[in-house]
Amino acid sequence: MKDTYRHKGLRKKLIDSLRRKGIQNENILAAMKAIPRHFFLDIAFEEWAYQDKAFPIGYDQTISQPFTVAYQTILLDVKKRDKIMEIGTGSGYQAALLAALGARVFTIERQEALHKEAKNLLSKMGFGHIRFYFKDGYKGLPEFAPFDKILVTAGAGSIPEELKKQVKIGGILVVPVGNSKVQRMYKITRMAENEYLEEKLDDFRFVPFLKGVKKVD
Repeated sequence: MKDTYRHKGLRKKLIDSLRRKGIQNENILAAMKAIPRHFFLDIAFEEWAYQDKAFPIGYDQTISQPFTVAYQTILLDVKKRDKIMEIGTGSGYQAALLAALGARVFTIERQEALHKEAKNLLSKMGFGHIRFYFKDGYKGLPEFAPFDKILVTAGAGSIPEELKKQVKIGGILVVPVGNSKVQRMYKITRMAENEYLEEKLDDFRFVPFLKGVKKVD
């Protein structure tokens, strides 16, 4: 794995483009500038790694558009030592970003092959402290709840009730919701035991949030 001057230059251009699109959180931008996105893509897509686009990573999954990654991360309001559960490890890029921001990351993936690939890659990159789980994301990780923040990186048909219960009071759940090709981003803050504040934000496109697990054949 090489991160050349050319890669770093392309990454700087990407960060500049995100600023122009309204991403103003300098901590997030600095972390994205430090993480080589091309490490998370098949070598066939390396030339396009620093475009603001989503790309396939196999198994009907994608690595999200950098703008979307930054947008969701801003909504989480990540603080150092935050205990964050991510649903949908995918390539591992979002988990790496959360860890780079100082969070304690618990990440779940339903595709066993992606789970193994991401765990191996992030370990090589020095993110061995991230905790990886091959599980059904709809169930979350009740054994480790409550979490300060929960991030869902796939489009849910409705707000997952089981995940809402695993956010601490004062904590945040960020999840894209909708059954069509376009989902609405929700930021849900748990105000009390049975009270939640729901904020409906912008529209995005995500792969579907599916139940169950998919083992390697």
